[in-house]
Amino acid sequence: MIELMTAVTIFTVIMTISTGSIIGIFDANRKSRSLKTVMSNINLTVESMAKEMRFGRNYHCGSGAVTTPQNCASGDTLMSFLSTDDTQITYRLNGTTIEKKIDNDPYASVTAPGTLIDSLTFYTLGAGTGNNLQPKVIIVVKSHVGTGKSRTDFVLETLVSQRVLDI
Repeated sequence: MIELMTAVTIFTVIMTISTGSIIGIFDANRKSRSLKTVMSNINLTVESMAKEMRFGRNYHCGSGAVTTPQNCASGDTLMSFLSTDDTQITYRLNGTTIEKKIDNDPYASVTAPGTLIDSLTFYTLGAGTGNNLQPKVIIVVKSHVGTGKSRTDFVLETLVSQRVLDI
């Protein structure tokens, strides 16, 4: 009888440890999938912004008259520029969402609903002509996935240089 109770106790301990390990693996898998989804969405968003900016001109960082070039070495959450077809494109952070505006259309979200952006900062250098600098924009996006102990923070940064010579 004692051997049977000992065997059942050992079996119960092993099953409890195994169940905890399996639950931990499922948690890690869920976290990995959500991180991959958010990272893919942010990567696509930043890549799209960078492609448009690379072929754009008249970079304007910050508020004010968005049609005139303006540097912002200290950074801002609003970036505007003229695209290759002379449309005014503006990106901004609105709450936890990156939004895009084309000419006078209303702002539209460019990030997925589950993607939470903590901060979006644009740094513009060399905007305008006559400064001997090729215009460039640094885009910094800070975001996170999950809450509490399962929260993962990450930062995505890229440098965009204007393709058209700034003469």
